[in-house]
Amino acid sequence: MVLKLAVVGLYVFILVVIALWSSKRIANVSDFFIAGRQVGPWVSAFAYGTTYFSAVMFVGYAGKLGWGFGMNTMWIVAGNVLIGSLLAWLILARRTRSMTTRLDAITMPEFLAERYQAPPFRPLSAAVIFIFLLPYSASVYKGLGHLFAVNLGLDYLYVEIFMAVITGVYLLIGGYFAVTLTDFFQGIVQLFGVATMVALLVLPLGGLCRAMSLASGPANAPAISAPWPPATAASATQALASGSFPGWLILLSLVIITSLGVFGLPQMTQKFYSIKRLADIKPAMIISTCFSLIIAGGAYFSGALSHLYFTAQTVPADPDMIMPQLLYDQTPAWFSVLILLVVLAASMSTLASLVLVASAAVSVDMFGLRTRGSDADPRGVAILRALCGVFIAISVIIASYKVTFIVNLMVISWGALAGSFMAPYIYGLFWRRANIPGALAAMFTGLCTSVTLFIVWKAPGVPVAGALAMLLPLLVMPVVSGLTRPPDQQHVARVFAEEQGPQQQAAK
Repeated sequence: MVLKLAVVGLYVFILVVIALWSSKRIANVSDFFIAGRQVGPWVSAFAYGTTYFSAVMFVGYAGKLGWGFGMNTMWIVAGNVLIGSLLAWLILARRTRSMTTRLDAITMPEFLAERYQAPPFRPLSAAVIFIFLLPYSASVYKGLGHLFAVNLGLDYLYVEIFMAVITGVYLLIGGYFAVTLTDFFQGIVQLFGVATMVALLVLPLGGLCRAMSLASGPANAPAISAPWPPATAASATQALASGSFPGWLILLSLVIITSLGVFGLPQMTQKFYSIKRLADIKPAMIISTCFSLIIAGGAYFSGALSHLYFTAQTVPADPDMIMPQLLYDQTPAWFSVLILLVVLAASMSTLASLVLVASAAVSVDMFGLRTRGSDADPRGVAILRALCGVFIAISVIIASYKVTFIVNLMVISWGALAGSFMAPYIYGLFWRRANIPGALAAMFTGLCTSVTLFIVWKAPGVPVAGALAMLLPLLVMPVVSGLTRPPDQQHVARVFAEEQGPQQQAAK
């Protein structure tokens, strides 16, 4: 107990020191939100990776999906690494960095409004971001609260308040620059923790290769043709009543949501806005891809190993308890301190990005805090800091009530956000013919599909609903744009201005 508190105390002290040092670099809203576009490749890559993977993946998804799909969950890993990391950086980073700089946009709503010459995009997009990130943030607090309550024996509400104070201190003082530096530190913790976790689980099985062979055997490889989701963790291959979906469709949907979804999530694309130079993108892409391979691969592989340690009679009935119980049973006591830091680091990184993006959506986009003429006004930074604090407080208040719809909204948030923004964002970056009617049609298609199908299909169909919400707008937008008036060509020429020479690019 004393050791755990001491380690957490040291961890918090490091975060505060980083925040105080970062505060000296904040002069305006752009500095606070995107670190003045001065973030290097290593820090950018770690910020991307730590925002990508949170406690939901480490504790919930790794255990539930690992038990339900076995080694088939490695298809999710392949999608996260190749699509969510490698292709996202390869396709989006350079164009995003160049175009947002040219349009002087620092948020997703601001970029869409400038790209399509549609000011109403800002409050509309800001409302979507705020609505779907607030319960997501509250859910992260709930997960952290339960984790610390179990490991340290502290009251759930006090833990939530404590976590809110930590988040508020290093985010409000240091802004995005502090977030990126702490993400780098927390990313190192995650890498070491996941590598240790995999080693501790495979060594009793005879090593990595032997563990992979055993986990891939017929007895430990659930059939993905079976209906999903299971009634309980122990009946992972049993069919539900009417309304269940085949496992292969759920697995494919999860690959799409967790991999392609990052192409439209504001908290993920923000990482491309802030990178220092175009020349930094390639090394950042390589680092981010390697980080994703280790983190996602280690987490989902560990979940798949649950079949080698549990039977249908001994596996926890609550799928969310599979990974905690597995680690408690199969790893030494000292590792509980490390895994506590790993999950804390993953969640804090994600939480800070959610708070920053949601607060900026309200202050910068909904109420027009940042204007071209007052960006250097110190009051703008003060107001943005205050709104970050308000957002954190609301999240904690919501999380203090055990309301089940919060969990549901957290699950559909990726589908709703990516469904709303992916098509307008991607087509806006690459297609000159993309126009306002097409972007609006795509946004409403994604949002309505996600919410409507979730209501109709409920929990069993959430992954399928999310995947459809992302894919349908990609088909709707080119059709509507092609049938309506093209955008102003002078504006399009400014948006798609030819890039400068390599030497000038590297100097940016």
